[in-house]
Order: sequence, then C-alpha cells, then structure tokens
Amino acid sequence: MSRILFFSDIHGNMPALRALEKEIEKIKPDQLRFVGDAVGKGPEGDQAVDWLRAHDVRCVRGNWDEGVCRNYHDRLYPEHFFYWRQLGEERIRWLESLPLEDEILISGMNIRVVHGRPSDRLFQAYDSWEELASGFTSKLTGKVYDSYICADSHMPYFRACSHGYAVNTGSVGNSLGVPRVHAVLLEGDIGGTEKTPLSCSILSIPYDNEAAALAAEKYPDFPSREAWQNEVRTGEYSGNWG
Repeated sequence: MSRILFFSDIHGNMPALRALEKEIEKIKPDQLRFVGDAVGKGPEGDQAVDWLRAHDVRCVRGNWDEGVCRNYHDRLYPEHFFYWRQLGEERIRWLESLPLEDEILISGMNIRVVHGRPSDRLFQAYDSWEELASGFTSKLTGKVYDSYICADSHMPYFRACSHGYAVNTGSVGNSLGVPRVHAVLLEGDIGGTEKTPLSCSILSIPYDNEAAALAAEKYPDFPSREAWQNEVRTGEYSGNWG
C-alpha cells in the first residue's frame, strides 16, 4: 500500500507548515498533494509557495490563490498590495498555472480533488447530503467521481454519503474550531483499478500558535493583523478580511 498526504490552506503560516513538515518526515508518504490556498490571510505566503515548489508537491489552486492573482492584474483590492509585493510576479505566475482541480485513482476508487471555491461551492462539515452531493461531479468537465477530497472550510471531516465519501483536509495554517494543523492521509493502491481496502485518517498536529501570531508583527504593512492573530490563537473566525 502507498500513502498519499493531502493538505491545504497554509495561508502563509510557516510555523504550522514546519510542524507538518516534521510529521511528514516521520510518516514518509509516497506522494504529497496540496488542495489549495498557499497564500492570503497570513504573513508569509512567499515562503509557503517556495516550500511547495521545493518539495515537488502536486497542487491545485484555491480561492485565495485565485483572488490574489486576479486582483494583481486588476488592482481591484489595494489591501492586497502586501501579498503582491511579497510574492512577486514569478510566484504569482506559478500560482496562476495551477489547475483548479485534479483527481486520483486509488484502490479502485476515482477521487476528485478540488479546493472548493473558486471552481465549486464551499463544502461545510454540517452540510446536508443533498448539499454535499454536488461535489461528486466536476463543474469543469461534468465527470462523476466515486468520492471527493476538498478543503476551503478550514475544518476537517469525513462524511459517508450514499454515492461515496466526502472528505475535507481541514487547514494547515488557519484551522477553525480546533487551532491545530490538520491533514488527511490516504493509504491504498495508487492507480489500482481493482477495489481493494482503502484507509483514510485525519491528522491533528499541535504547533506554535503564538509564533504564528507574532510572525505578523515582522511586517508593518501586513493587512488584517488582528484578525489573523485572533484566528491562529483561538480558531474563531474573525470575518474581517479584505
């Protein structure tokens, strides 16, 4: 059996990403898959992008990745100037090159990999089955999948539906509810068409939340500092985001 680690929503939180990195060194997964939102909200998105590229992670684009890139060209939100200047055009071009969704065949199950927004809706842990059901079909291609792995809500979950499984990775750097690093580990036969056992577990990893909050103090022009610090310290959504 092979191991694939799915993680998302770093949001420029390097203390959280370093905690995940230590766990990766222990687990030694065969593949790393990133489910979107390396940048935005947090103060060190440039380092998050560089980490993903250095570790040859297979990535999809999230709604903050999309928004920061789009606004870089349109200049619609001046509060994003911090992110534009920090990332620079080359990193922004890389983010723009990422697909909006991906897929993986494992243990006979074809799984859609999508952040949620901007190519689909925000899938929440408390959604009804009817609300979750739309995630099994790609809005881009119309293809129907056996299950899907998403992100975007910043809360991890595993929901069994009559059609298959709806799985959310939770967030690495901006978890809501429980402010820890979250990720999903799948174990199965990668590329296997035969239906064989498949294991799915949710990782919950403590990290230095205070270091993540104080990192924002290093950047005088960092926007929404108080909102960021409150979220990484408490896991409570601030709702004060540009």
